[in-house]
Amino acid sequence: MATAFSQNIISLIWDFDKTLISGYMQEPLFKKYGVAAKDFWDEVNNLEEHYRKHGIRINKDTIYLNHIITYVENGIFAGLTNDMLTELGRELQFYPGLPEFFPTIKSYIENNPRFQFYDIKLEHYIVSTGLSAMIRGSAIYQYVDHIWGCEFIEDVALPNFKNSQLAATSDCEKRIRQIGYALDNTSKTRALFEINKGSNKVDSIDVNAHMREEARRVPFKNMIYIADGPSDVPAFSILNKNEGKTYAIYPKGNLKAFNQVDSLRRDGRINMYGEADYKEGSQTYMWLVEHARHIAENIVQDKEATLKASVSIPPGHLVD
Repeated sequence: MATAFSQNIISLIWDFDKTLISGYMQEPLFKKYGVAAKDFWDEVNNLEEHYRKHGIRINKDTIYLNHIITYVENGIFAGLTNDMLTELGRELQFYPGLPEFFPTIKSYIENNPRFQFYDIKLEHYIVSTGLSAMIRGSAIYQYVDHIWGCEFIEDVALPNFKNSQLAATSDCEKRIRQIGYALDNTSKTRALFEINKGSNKVDSIDVNAHMREEARRVPFKNMIYIADGPSDVPAFSILNKNEGKTYAIYPKGNLKAFNQVDSLRRDGRINMYGEADYKEGSQTYMWLVEHARHIAENIVQDKEATLKASVSIPPGHLVD
C-alpha cells in the first residue's frame, strides 16, 4: 500500500534548559532588568499555594509565564517585547561542544554513502517549556528544524476584531500582553506525536487523527529524546514504549544531578545518561552518534528487506 512518507527520517528531540545550557534561559532577562533570579523563582514556586488559598488551581509548569506578564504590567519588566527576548537569546551560553554537535551528527548520517542511497536524513527538534523567542535568538537556532515552546502575544485582538479596522490593542506601547502558547511537561508528548505523524510538516494532518503506523513520517523507533531529568518522564515513557531511544544529561561534577539520572536509569525510565559534554570523544557524543547510526542501519535493513520481498525470482533453465 502506497504511503506519503518514506520513513527515512531520524529525529533528535531536545529539551533546552539544563540539557543544552547549564541553567534557565531567563537569566539574561533577569540580568537586563536587575531582577534577582532566585527571588523570581521563589515567588513562582509559592504561587500554587497562594492561589490555592483563593480556590484557584494553576499549572505549576507554566504559571511562570503569567508571572512574567505580571512583572511587565507592573513596570518591572517595562516594555518587554518578543524582539527583546529574541535579542536576549543571543546571550545564551551552551554546554561544551554545542552548537557544533548539531551539524556534525547531521553530516555524519547524511554524508554516509550507504545512508545517502536511501536518502536518510537527520532532523533536530527542540521541545521546551521555555520561551521560543529566546531560542530563536540563540546560536543553536540555525541548526534546528522546528521549535515547540512558549509564546507571548503583543498585539491582542480586540472584541469584534473581525469587523473592525482596529485589530489590536488600543494603547500604542508595544509589549507582551498575553500567553499565546504554553507547553508543559505533559503536553511535550503532543510534540512527539506531531513529529511522528508529520503534522509539523503538513498542515492538513491533524495530530489527533487516526493514522496507520506504516504511514507516519517518523516512527518512534527513529527518535532519540535528550533531556535532563524527571520532568521529562512523560516524553521518555512514550519513546521507551515504542522502541525509541532516551538519554539524560547531567552537569559534570554535579553529584545530585548524577544520582537523579542514575535513578531514572535504574527504574527503566531512560536507556542511558551522560555528562553535559558534546565534544567529540565524550560519552554523550559517542552514544548519540552511535545510536543515530544504529537507527540509520535499521532503516537501510528495512528498505533492503522490502526491496527483496518485492522482486520475484527470475526464470532459470530447467534441468530434467
